[in-house]
Amino acid sequence: MNLLLIPLVVLAGMGLSVEAGLLGPLGAEVGQGWATFGIFSIGSLLLTFGLIFNRAKLGLLFSQPRWMLTGGLLGPIYVLALTLATPHIGVGLTMVGILFGQVAASLIIDHQGWLGATRRTVDRYRLAALVAILIALWLIH
Repeated sequence: MNLLLIPLVVLAGMGLSVEAGLLGPLGAEVGQGWATFGIFSIGSLLLTFGLIFNRAKLGLLFSQPRWMLTGGLLGPIYVLALTLATPHIGVGLTMVGILFGQVAASLIIDHQGWLGATRRTVDRYRLAALVAILIALWLIH
């Protein structure tokens, strides 16, 4: 089952690159803030239609620890960063920079077991992968 998730996350990553490519021109036309708002508005509408059929868990959402809901702050920051950076440095450099940040933070979270993650030690292979992404960032720049 876990191996089947790898193509899913690869496709999702490809979708993020497409999103970055779309956000740059959209931000240039309507402004970065409005582009971010537009993307989130459309996503929120689609998600709302899907959740209409599963209202039973809405009460559970707000009974969770408040820190779990702070992840909602990160999405708009991420999309705004894409909108600002992509027109100036390109989709490739933007996405590899984001990938480096994601992997670096992920390794720390896994290593420490933060946010409910299962502890996974940062070994030399994981560290080598992070260094390889850093080299890719330097080479693409």
